[in-house]
Amino acid sequence: MEERKNKLFGLLGKNISYSFSKGYFKEKFEKLGLKKHKYINFDIQTIDDFPKVIEKNDDYLKGMNVTIPYKEEVMQHLSKLDKTAKKIGAVNTIKFTKRGDLKGYNTDVVGFENSITPFLKKHHKRALILGTGGASKAVAYALKNNDIKVKFVSRKPYKENMISYKDLTQEILKKYNVIVNCTPLGTFPEIEKCPDIPYQFITKKHLLYDLIYNPEATTFLKKGQENGATIKNGYEMLQLQAEESWRIWNED
Repeated sequence: MEERKNKLFGLLGKNISYSFSKGYFKEKFEKLGLKKHKYINFDIQTIDDFPKVIEKNDDYLKGMNVTIPYKEEVMQHLSKLDKTAKKIGAVNTIKFTKRGDLKGYNTDVVGFENSITPFLKKHHKRALILGTGGASKAVAYALKNNDIKVKFVSRKPYKENMISYKDLTQEILKKYNVIVNCTPLGTFPEIEKCPDIPYQFITKKHLLYDLIYNPEATTFLKKGQENGATIKNGYEMLQLQAEESWRIWNED
């Protein structure tokens, strides 16, 4: 790999000191002997600060990952969108092209789809997606790719395909036996928190997937496991989406 000049990569987000990406890429660069490659956190309080980040690091920036709460907001600052990112309506990877364009991609969809597919059974035909942020859009896209019908659960439903947490009945949970947590509830250090769903109606036919990876088993996953559900956290998804980002950044 060419290493004539410094190459900078980073994570764009808010309050992201806990970030998985920084540690992952630091280790990757060390393993590959890429001494001029660097990965840092761009922790900004508002998306309006994004152009300043670009301006300041323009000479070296080659790629960026994007996390909450900017996966949708960052799109207005990009000159191009990959067709999948456009369909999803959220971006988690930005490539700085040789022409000086900022092109947005969504590698969450690759990470999520490849990590959940081995756990999907024939009876998994419908899924509840908890949360309506940028990540939930990639999750919905991946599930629909696998012929799974989705419904979003939100504290304040504002679209036709959304219901509120208080609408979750035994009948709905019987019908929707894949449940994906796309909210930050249960993330370290507030590990006792969990989405407000009727866990007593979870059965061994359910698959519970949590995008959170710290802690390894969130309260949401533990409660599902106690009722016999299959569980999966978001660690593998993060690894897969990071590798897909790396592939995109290094493509000509």
